[in-house]
Formats: sequence, structure tokens, C-alpha cells
Amino acid sequence: MSSPAAVDSAQQRSEGVWHAAWRRFKGDRVGVASLVVVVAFLLLILLSWAGVVAGDWQREVGVANAPPSFMGPAQATETTAIAAPKGPNVDLSDVDPLAPRYAEWAERAAKLKTEETPKLETLPLGGDRLGRDVLEKAIKGTQISVFVGVLAAVVATTIGTLLGAFSGFFGGKIGDALEWLYNVFESVPGILLIFAFAAVLGRGIDTVVLILGLTGWTGMYRQVRAEFIKHSSREYVRAAEAIGASSASRMFRHILPNVSHVVLVRMGLLVVGFIKAEVILSYLGLGVPVDQVSWGTMLAEAQSDLILGYWWQLAAATGFMAVFVTAFSLMADAARDALDPKLRGLE
Repeated sequence: MSSPAAVDSAQQRSEGVWHAAWRRFKGDRVGVASLVVVVAFLLLILLSWAGVVAGDWQREVGVANAPPSFMGPAQATETTAIAAPKGPNVDLSDVDPLAPRYAEWAERAAKLKTEETPKLETLPLGGDRLGRDVLEKAIKGTQISVFVGVLAAVVATTIGTLLGAFSGFFGGKIGDALEWLYNVFESVPGILLIFAFAAVLGRGIDTVVLILGLTGWTGMYRQVRAEFIKHSSREYVRAAEAIGASSASRMFRHILPNVSHVVLVRMGLLVVGFIKAEVILSYLGLGVPVDQVSWGTMLAEAQSDLILGYWWQLAAATGFMAVFVTAFSLMADAARDALDPKLRGLE
């Protein structure tokens, strides 16, 4: 008669790797809470991309530097009018032949009705120097910054995983050539590579994604290569080779699922790092174009506003970035624990 532990282990093996990982992930309260926060941000990004929210973030809806609503409207400063010195009355008709028409033109101008949209004195999270809503700017900036970070991480993960898999599995001349390429990229400081690519390719979202993807794959390559070297000599890979499995099948059908937790965790770190890199590039004027907004451009604008005491744009950009980055990091850690083969009892 089988023991309960053996039956439970057999059920875990039969239900599949991803199903077992999801079951273990649901048991992590911090991971589930972080997942909810990340999904909420992604939903907000989709609504922003569709124009449902923050579609008119460039519209000047408030007065310049409108404070947040909880602070109330700004106190108006009193100014003392300086009276103009009185002089002798001069008849303009003596020097200006059009002077008699001025009164008629002023009367016609007074009859014209001009519609002016009233500017709001306060906004939910305040306004910037042009009167734009800081909350809508933060939402739109979330869309740009997270999009750049995730897409650049996908590019770097794809490059690093493929090169690391080929280098670790085949070795030999292929491994030596890829190691030489890796050492070339590692020998140059990453920040210098980023600045060099940015100076040559110019500003733009596509450019930032390409720059970060081409310069950030080396860490993924190193870890994937080590995992493939370790797994390529194991029994399950040799058994697959014995039954006629091709090299591609052994690499991506047998080995890659067993190192997926390493790829996932490293990709989570890349997303966080690339978001920070995009913020730095945009802050320095090498990131997104001037007609777009990201957390980096908001921080650059807030630098001069902070001197004047207008802190709300800095707080909004920092708060949005801190919440998303923290939640994403915790979610990636929980996913790593759920996907780790050692935790599943398979090794």
C-alpha cells in the first residue's frame, strides 16, 4: 500500500510542471498580492493605450502649478498697484489720424463674446507648470516606462537565452565564438554602451528598447549557459538522445523547461533594471521624445519645480515607480520559488 506522501508526490508529477507551479504560487500571499498590483497596473496601461484614461494628458485643465486637492487652492498673493504719473492731456487726433476710430473699434471688440474654459484651482495630484494634470501624466508615463522596460527585457531575454543555450549545449568552436562576443560586451561599461548607442541612434521609444535589449543580454547569457552545461549531461537528456531526439528538441523541449525559473527570475530583474535605465535616459534627455511623457521626463521637469516648492509631480512619478517596481520584484521572487525544480522534489 502506497504512503500518502508517495501518492501526493505522484499527483504533483502527473499534474504538470506549470499547473503545480501555479498551485504553489497561489499559496504565497505576498506573491498573489503583488500579482494583483501588477495586473492592476497592466490594466491601467491598456486603458491608457486605448485612450480611455489619460488620453488628453497634454490638455491644460488647471492653473499653473495647481496644488493637489487635499491641499486646497493656492493662496493668492497681494500686489500693490503703482499709479502712473499724471501728465498733460494730449489730443491724439493731432498726431494720429486714426484716433477718432479707436472708440468705435473698442466698442465693437467689447460686443464680441469670447468663451474661455475656466481653469481648475486644484487637481487630484496637482498640476505642472503648464496646468496639465499630474495624475494623467503619471498614468501615461507608466504606460511608456513599463512598455519600454518589459519589451526591452523580452529582447534581451531572447538574445541571452538563445546564445546561452547554443554556447552551453554545443560548446567547442560555437561556444568559444559566443564567449568572445560576451567578453567584448562585458569589457565595455554598460552605461557607456547605452550612451554611445543613444547618441548614434537618437531619441525614441524604439531606440530605447533596442539600446537596452542589445546591451542587457549578457547576464542572461551567462546564467543560461551555465544551466545548459549542467543539464546537457544529465540522464534525462541522454535518454532523449538515445531515443532519437534532435538537438533542438533536447535544448528547448527538455532542458529549457527545467531552467525556466532561472530565465524568469533574470527577466524580472531585467524589467526592473530597464525601467530604471529608461528613467535615467529620459531624465538626461536621451530617452523618449519630447512629445511623450515617462517617469524620467516627469522627474526632469520636477527638478526645477521642487526648488519653488512644487513637490507633487516628483511625488507622483516616484510613487508610481516605487509601487510597480516593488510589486513586480516580489512577484518574480514568488514565481521563482514556485518554478524551482528543487522545491517540486524532482531533483
